[in-house]
Amino acid sequence: MKTLIFNGSPRKNGDTATLIGAVKKELKGEFMQIDAYYTDISPCIDCRICREKSGCVVNDGMTLVYKYLEECDNVLIASPMYFSELTGKLLDVASRLQTYFSARRFRKEKTNLSRKKGAVILTGGGSGNPDKAYETAVCLLHMMNAYDIYKPVCSFDTDNKPAAFDENALTEAKNIAEYFNRK
Repeated sequence: MKTLIFNGSPRKNGDTATLIGAVKKELKGEFMQIDAYYTDISPCIDCRICREKSGCVVNDGMTLVYKYLEECDNVLIASPMYFSELTGKLLDVASRLQTYFSARRFRKEKTNLSRKKGAVILTGGGSGNPDKAYETAVCLLHMMNAYDIYKPVCSFDTDNKPAAFDENALTEAKNIAEYFNRK
């Protein structure tokens, strides 16, 4: 079993990392974690070459992500919410999924991605509404052929109650791992 984890947080030991850690602790198999703030993945440059042929002309860390996406069984998107949305750096990385959109829309091809399970973790210092961020995350999961998606796991008001003390969010993070571990 293989799981791809997208971490949209700049804080290496923050609330998002805490909940990702709770998932990884229970997760079977191997995983690859992409830390959006610390990766060598550039955003899409809208060259539109992927409209004509598969892949991406930008040669960076995303090449390994594409390969792992072909092999993995699960995808987790985890991010703090900035202005009720996923972080900009995570969206930069996710923009490189354009090649899969182009395959379907312009080249009229199926992607070589098997069906996957997905999950979303959202954190935030306020009591913000997760709907917009969750909708974006689900759209990204669909681009990666993840349609079996676990309910959103959220930890809000983390300025007053860090995720490490949010028992409900910690339990649900562990439940994501159990969901991913089931065949």
